[in-house]
Amino acid sequence: MERLTFAASILDGLADPVILLDDKRRVVDGNLAAWALLGPEPKGRDLSRSIDSPQIIDAVDAVLAGASSERSEVFVPFPIGRSYDLNAWEVLTQAPRKAVWAMLVLHDVTAAKRVEKMRVDFVSNVSHELRSPLSSLAGFIETLQGPARDDPEARERFLAIMEMEAKRMTRLTNDLLTLSKVESGEHIRPKDRVNLRHVLNQVVAAASVRAENRDMTVELEFEEEVADVIGDGDELNQVFGNLIDNAINYGREGAPVRVAIRAVDTIPGITEPGIAVAVENQGEGISPKHRARLTERFYRVDKGRSRKMGGTGLGLAIVKHIVVRHRGHLAISSTPGKNAVFTVYLPRADRK
Repeated sequence: MERLTFAASILDGLADPVILLDDKRRVVDGNLAAWALLGPEPKGRDLSRSIDSPQIIDAVDAVLAGASSERSEVFVPFPIGRSYDLNAWEVLTQAPRKAVWAMLVLHDVTAAKRVEKMRVDFVSNVSHELRSPLSSLAGFIETLQGPARDDPEARERFLAIMEMEAKRMTRLTNDLLTLSKVESGEHIRPKDRVNLRHVLNQVVAAASVRAENRDMTVELEFEEEVADVIGDGDELNQVFGNLIDNAINYGREGAPVRVAIRAVDTIPGITEPGIAVAVENQGEGISPKHRARLTERFYRVDKGRSRKMGGTGLGLAIVKHIVVRHRGHLAISSTPGKNAVFTVYLPRADRK
């Protein structure tokens, strides 16, 4: 069957695979997206030889057997696992040989499914993170109202724990609000001119007290001339504050944290010059299996240690979204057992 040039050009412009099958379930025609899905030379072959999905084959068989249409959600594992909304319907061929053929349209809903899963996981994680301190508070309140009512020592101990749990919920609530604000404004690029030297001097001064408690120092290294960047000073303060805090918390006690700023000719993935700020600590490092997931909301390499240090599991997610809003790039590298380096790339304010 020859394809009409105009109709073919329209179908080829669609992102969804469109497939025409004859009454023997053989592939008759399709658009470019269909050929990408079905693989090499699918024409004239049974659809089941080109696509591994019993659900799709069952839908086609139902249409060829007389059903006017079939709609369902299907999963195709190869070549890359994807979810589709399937729409299949009958096509009647013209005389002299009338027959029922089938037309398939597969609408890719993989991204939507992923977003929905992220939403469900996020709600579940928030519920879990809040439930634990709330349960503790309820338990201690009940104890103080009962057995520990007249026990000053127990009362002081329980009140200290209750204060810690209340502060934990406050940190979590503040981080959730910050993340929501950053995500909602992610499409709006900041316009202020920011002096990174000034921002980092402030952050390092604030972090040095915490570093001293672990017998650590924060060393700031500048090139002689550091160009300004276009950004939001408060948000960048939060980015580097989070990264330096993490470097202190997870670094080896007594080892320095180094913060180095340098100019780069090209930001990774972006064809323009920029400024790179690398925050490095010495310590356990991060294994490759964890590295790719570090910026996911509530993802922790060591949950117990993170909570003990007061972490909410949202710090690096906030960092990632702020960097994206600044049209920059966040890179994470590590040598397990030696170090971890978080590098933020930001566009220069004086770029041409």
